[in-house]
Amino acid sequence: MSARIIDGKQVAKEMREELKVKVATLKEQGIVPGLAVILVGEDPASKSYVSAKEKACEEIGIFSDDNRLPADVTQEELMAIVEAKNNDPKINGILVQLPLPSHLNESEVLLAIDPDKDVDGFHPINVGKMVVGEKAFLPCTPHGVVQLLARSGVEIEGAHVVVVGRSNIVGKPVANMLLQKKENANATVTLCHTRTKDMAHFTKQADIIIAAAGRPNTVTADMVKDGVVVIDVGVNRVEDATKKRGYRLVGDVDFDAVKEKASLITPVPGGVGPMTITMLLFNTVESAENTLETVNN
Repeated sequence: MSARIIDGKQVAKEMREELKVKVATLKEQGIVPGLAVILVGEDPASKSYVSAKEKACEEIGIFSDDNRLPADVTQEELMAIVEAKNNDPKINGILVQLPLPSHLNESEVLLAIDPDKDVDGFHPINVGKMVVGEKAFLPCTPHGVVQLLARSGVEIEGAHVVVVGRSNIVGKPVANMLLQKKENANATVTLCHTRTKDMAHFTKQADIIIAAAGRPNTVTADMVKDGVVVIDVGVNRVEDATKKRGYRLVGDVDFDAVKEKASLITPVPGGVGPMTITMLLFNTVESAENTLETVNN
């Protein structure tokens, strides 16, 4: 048996088409969803990521407010820009691209973002609402994982999900989201990490494995049962002399071996990655819809 590949690019494309319709409806009612992106410095990976976000905004009709700041910007200057975006009615979402240069206080900047415009879902107020099951902006990558599962027809309710990795960006939030008593959740969740003894004991029991440890070959074929669903969030560079750039991208799962036992599996690249920006767009449109509700009430 060889697994069916979950095509993140295709799922993301379908969701963006749905978002285009929502954006058009909002525009008919006088609201253009706006996303402010704040990029500090010249980090190539961050610049590339921000450019991709801006292109995605243009694709579905979201207004993209581009703010590129020098690497030596002061904390006060950055905080003033965040405050200005908080008070700008044209802006529904604010994204501060991380990481920030070391002289800046990242936590202070994220706390300064209006929770109602926190489309990354990292503000403690939104994190707290997520944990207790209230409506909130959900962090983009974990929410993308849940959408991939749901839109691929995976039965989440009652399933045993093993999450490998405990980061605040993926592991903890996706575990919290999947154990909620609501649609596309209601799973039994086990969270493993680098200090877990005999990780295979837990992963062999899993109906669904979400690998987000940031380390190649963390999940191997001898660690999974037949028919498991595998979502690989990891993106790792490994040396490869056959490639022009000298490396290739792999996930946290031994893809070639595990796909022979799994029923469904995401590739790297082309799996979870395309969903992250799509969920950012999703949150921005949702924020604009919330604005419309406030106006109408």
